[in-house]
Amino acid sequence: MSEQPSTTTIQFDDFAKVQLRVAKVLEAYDHPKADKLIVLKIDLGTEQRQICAGLRGHYRAEQLVGRSIVVVANLAPRMMRGVESNGMLLAASTPDHSRVILLAPDADVPAGSAVT
Repeated sequence: MSEQPSTTTIQFDDFAKVQLRVAKVLEAYDHPKADKLIVLKIDLGTEQRQICAGLRGHYRAEQLVGRSIVVVANLAPRMMRGVESNGMLLAASTPDHSRVILLAPDADVPAGSAVT
């Protein structure tokens, strides 16, 4: 029997603070100072921003351009190896992290659409 990861219960009000949005990847390139990071320029409908994601080894930067992804749009900016990241994309991964799969809508929706 495998051990279950511990979970922390949060209140609905805490979850409601998270703004999940659909974004379109406009550009992507390998982070110049990190082996696992890719820098993405994304369109959120009303604005464009840059995010960093630990996808190298699972995706090539050019595979991401043009894709719709789901991002946490209201996450505070964070410096990642000298590059500012303004959000976080959502992905599923196997327990051993050998596979990482981007979360995305299963049909076309406009950039900036809310994920509820």
